[in-house]
Amino acid sequence: MAADRSKVENFIYHEARLMDENRYDEWLALWTSDALYWVPCGRDDADPKREVSLIYDDHTRLETRIRRLNSGVAHAQDPKSRMRRVISNLEIEEESNGEVNTASNFILAELRRGVQDVFAGRTIHRLRPENGSYKLVFKKVLLVNNDEYIDNLTFLV
Repeated sequence: MAADRSKVENFIYHEARLMDENRYDEWLALWTSDALYWVPCGRDDADPKREVSLIYDDHTRLETRIRRLNSGVAHAQDPKSRMRRVISNLEIEEESNGEVNTASNFILAELRRGVQDVFAGRTIHRLRPENGSYKLVFKKVLLVNNDEYIDNLTFLV
């Protein structure tokens, strides 16, 4: 399946909307069983096996995270964050195995308990073709401020 730019863009935008709308189960369904979701801490090129990460989740850990967020007892998300993100500068590159790598910039506004935070960064996605669409294999979020104190990163970035 050749990378269709509009399908790839729609997938990326759909994933963002699911996160913004706290539609966790639908978001989890976008992932492959060999998924990896990574938000480095300190440096963009940190080694996640040797250094602390803000998030470093395989599929099992993602399921646990989503169960907690859906449970109603995730105190750091009570009330749930209200979020909106803007995605831009989307670059797409197809691999020889049919998987698609993307890189894009984002700005995310989060409002919780009357406090608004703004996050910015770059997201790397690896998508695998499946049934005429894509599944998420890998996601790496490079926060601009990943070397600074970050309070309450308990939502999906």
